[in-house]
This record gives sequence, structure tokens and C-alpha cells, in this order.
Amino acid sequence: MKSFFQRPITRRLMFAGGAALGGVQAVRAAFGADAGASHGAHGGGVRNGMPPIDETVHATHDGMITVGEVDSARNGFDPHEILTDWDRGRLVRDADGRVAREFDILAEDKEIEIAPGLLFPAWTYNGRVPGPTLRATEGERLRIRFRNFGSHPHSLHFHGIHAARMDGVPGAGEVPPGGEFVYEFDAFPFGCHLYHCHSVPLKRHIHKGLYGAFIVDPDPARHPEEAAAARSRLLGDPENLRWQEFVMVMNAFDTNFDDENEIYAVNTVAHAYTKHPIPIDRARPVRVYLVNVTEFDPINSFHLHANFFDYYDHGTTLTPTSRTIDTVMQCQAQRGILEFSFGNHESGQYMFHAHQTEFAELGWMSLFDVREGAA
Repeated sequence: MKSFFQRPITRRLMFAGGAALGGVQAVRAAFGADAGASHGAHGGGVRNGMPPIDETVHATHDGMITVGEVDSARNGFDPHEILTDWDRGRLVRDADGRVAREFDILAEDKEIEIAPGLLFPAWTYNGRVPGPTLRATEGERLRIRFRNFGSHPHSLHFHGIHAARMDGVPGAGEVPPGGEFVYEFDAFPFGCHLYHCHSVPLKRHIHKGLYGAFIVDPDPARHPEEAAAARSRLLGDPENLRWQEFVMVMNAFDTNFDDENEIYAVNTVAHAYTKHPIPIDRARPVRVYLVNVTEFDPINSFHLHANFFDYYDHGTTLTPTSRTIDTVMQCQAQRGILEFSFGNHESGQYMFHAHQTEFAELGWMSLFDVREGAA
């Protein structure tokens, strides 16, 4: 099997300068000096109930996979837990009797591991990248207390409907180090959204990790003609419980700060879902909340193998905006909802990945492990 370093050298693989991550030695540690020779030693085992990579699938892609494991305990977050870790905040009753949903978010500087042995000096929300997935219901009053424990001014800019003074831009909700601000607005429209820092230089604040998914579930009472579809998206509704829902934030990392990415991922850790595929119950439909926050590349993409999905652009409709597709492209900040089923498929491991091959080989390659009764 061809060694990783016998491949043509591209700008992505040079890690120009290499000071931040130890240059070639860091690349060898993450991807392996000989990917084919090393994968047998690192491909086995079960982690958090996740099955190991299928050896046949691995060999098909010539061993282009990071070697070893990222220390999730050290990171303080696990990409597998991020898939379903909805932050619902807490419900409080205001003096006027209105119920509000409150969240707490803090910014802090933190070094995180994005591939085995590769550390990145991130700026984080609640100590993780992406930040917590905030989930609310259409029409609720939201109140987000933001505290900045970082070394630079930061903010929270929500992709939603709100007043100008709540926009999270310089002069309207930007917070200096040591300060705090409370954002308050009603949750509209329903859909798959995001939030991110809007301080300048914007590209650096986003790229360093200050972003997260923001999901607003539709209120079925507001959509009587499409109430069944709305109930299927309303977290906790009996109709919603039959769905397998995941949030996937497509991101990337410029490890030497030359405005070009060297590592690509979903939910930050390169090849996390290749080494430990996502279990899927074949009998239940799947819904993916997909968000692209990749900086320095004009688009990112999601391609599903051996299957097709319906797509809801921005998630703001209850009927698909595209039907029966297997690839979707998103520019930065674009997002949407994918719905599909493996009900007519045989059990097995099915790939999904960016359809830019460079992105896939540098971390954005994943697998669903489809089987009967998977938890």
C-alpha cells in the first residue's frame, strides 16, 4: 500500500512553516508515516458503544485516515456526544407571567485536539467546538446570558429574527474581555440556524471556533395544515421520538494561519465517525441538521452513499425544497435539514463525506453503521 508521504505533496499537506504543530512530525503522527501499515493496530476496539471501522471500507480508501485517538476527556467534549447533545436551557417565568427559555454561554481560550496529536489554539463557547447546540420552540422568548472570559472582544450573532440592538455586532452586543451581555428575542423563524461571533477580524473569530448550531422547532399549533410534519420535528413529541436526529457542523482548521485549511471535519475531530461509525437503527428514519461554518473555502458539501435524501434549505419549510438527492453544497453559514431512511437497505456500513476529495482525505470522511435495533 502506498505510503502517505509517497503521494504528491499539495499546499494542504505541507503545513507550511509547521511551527504550531511540529511540522512534518505532527503530520506523520496524525496520518501515519505509512497509513496502510498502521491501520491494523488502530482500527479495532469499541469506543462509547461505537463500532470500529470496517476493514474493507478502510482498505478501499487506501488507508487515508488519521492514526490513533483524540483524547475527548482532555478536550472536554466528544464529537459522538455532540451529535445528539441538545441544550434546551431552562424555563423561567418572568414577573409579567411570560415563560422564557434561558441559556448561559461563555467564551474562553482553550487548546483543543482536532486530530491525534494535533493541538489547535481555539476560541470556544462553553469550552467546546462547535459550541452547544441551542434548541428552542418557535415563538418562545429566548434569553442568552453571554460572558466573555477570553482574551479578545467577542459576541453572539444569531441567524434569526431579532432587534438591531441584539445583533451581536460591534456596537450592539459585543462584549469586551471580562464583560457580559444578555441577548433577548423571540424564536423565529423555525428551522436549522446557527450563531457565531461577529467581532473583527470576522474570519479569525469564526475560524478559531466561535460558532454553534441554533435549532428552532416548529410549533404544530402555528401550522395546522402541516401539523404532522411539525410534530415530527418538535423535540419530545411522540412523533419526533421515532426519528434519529443528529447535528453535524462542517468545519475546518488552518493550523499554521496561512488562510488555508489543513484539517477538515464534522464536529471538529478529523475522521471521528470513520473510526467509530454512527449507529443507525435500520427501522427508523434519520434527520440530520447540517450546518457549514468552514472558513477559507467557498463551499463545503455532504454526499450520502447508496441512498438519497430530501433536503429542506435552512429548514424553514415543512415540505422539502429538494427531493431525492444524494449531494448538497453549502456556502459558509448555509444550513439545512436532511431526511432519509435505510429501511429498504441491508445492514452494513454506509459512507457519507464531503464530495471534495481533498476534504474527505484530510478528515471529512464518515460512516453510518446500519443495523437492526441500533441504539
